[in-house]
Parts: sequence; C-alpha cells; structure tokens
Amino acid sequence: MSDPHILYSFRRCPYAMRARMGLKIAGIEYEHREVLLRDKPAEMLTASPKATVPIMVLEGGEVIDESFDIMLWALEQSDPEQWLAPDMAPMLDLIKTIEGPFAQEQFRYKYASFFDDSLKRGDVNVEHRDKACVFLKDYEEILAKSNFLMGEKPSLADYAIFPFIRQFAAVERDWWDKPQFPHLHKWWAHFMEAEIFTSIMEKYPLFVSSVQVEKSLSS
Repeated sequence: MSDPHILYSFRRCPYAMRARMGLKIAGIEYEHREVLLRDKPAEMLTASPKATVPIMVLEGGEVIDESFDIMLWALEQSDPEQWLAPDMAPMLDLIKTIEGPFAQEQFRYKYASFFDDSLKRGDVNVEHRDKACVFLKDYEEILAKSNFLMGEKPSLADYAIFPFIRQFAAVERDWWDKPQFPHLHKWWAHFMEAEIFTSIMEKYPLFVSSVQVEKSLSS
C-alpha cells in the first residue's frame, strides 16, 4: 500500500487556506500535518527547503510547494464545481495581483512594527492600508456588476483570493465593518460563512516529528 499524500499546513495562513479549499472541493484525501511556523519539523524542511506552508508531498514523492499549484493539481484530479475556466488569463491576472503587490502592502499594513522600530507590536500602517485599498477598489468595481469575480458563480479566482481578503479584514475589523467596500464586503461575508471554508478551518493537533520524538526519548 502506498503512502498517503501529506500536506504541511498552518491553520491561519491564507496560502494554506486556499490550498486546503482546493483539496477539499476535489475530494483529495491526505494526511494533514499542522505545524508551528516558528518550530518547523525536520520532515517539512527536508521535503522543501523553501520551508513555507503549504507543502504537499504526493504519495509518489513529488513535492508541490506553491499554494496555487496545489489548487491546480487538485482540480486537475477532479473539478466538480467547475472552478477552472476555459479562458484562465483574466482569472490569473486577478490572482497574481492579490498574491503579489496586494499581499506586500497588506503585510506592511498588518506588521508595521517589523519595518518601523518606533512602532509597537500590533500597530498598523495606514499608508500601506490605503495602498492595498487601491487594489480592493478594482475588486469592488467587478463585484458591483456580478456576484462573484468571474461572473454569477464562484470560481477558482474567488477561492484563491478570498483568504487574503479575510486576512486584510481581520486587521482592523471595526474599520472593515463600516464597510469601506459594500460589494466586496458582501462577497467576503458569503465566503466567511461558506461550508467549504468553515470545514477547512477545523483545528488539528500539532504534528510531532520523528526527530522530536527521538530527542524526547533520548533526553
């Protein structure tokens, strides 16, 4: 019997969230290994020197260490909700924006103290929030015309982008709930309550690596 697929994941990571949603909708079974990012298991580091979640180790040993690639791989196995579109170019443009320039601005907004010693942990950088909002305005305009980013039904674009919007919304929830972008807010609320999202947010015990077990036994 072959070894199962393995997913190294962290519950609150937006990249890991979207990978888990792709695997969920495709019905892919795998061993879930929940990790602490400050204490990454040796098995995960061996699988991918990149050392960031998610990392998918397929049963044959192949490693996929990009979240969007994990989604695509899963949907190539099974795409029951037709997340993939015949023309992927517009979808890919939206996804590249959210995981590139938007994610960079969001990180500097949320973790402002990393970049400014005068700030304390938990402080935000409103300048970078405003820069991130430039991209959100584009999504607002799209969602003013349709219920979802690629039309009237959810697609890969929605599920690949939603975890980043969720993370952004959580930074200053009172500010987000005004709401700043009514159509985007409605879209966000839909996915926050969607069964596929709530199901992949199940809590798992931390994965204990064989190295940790050996150290414990020898101490």
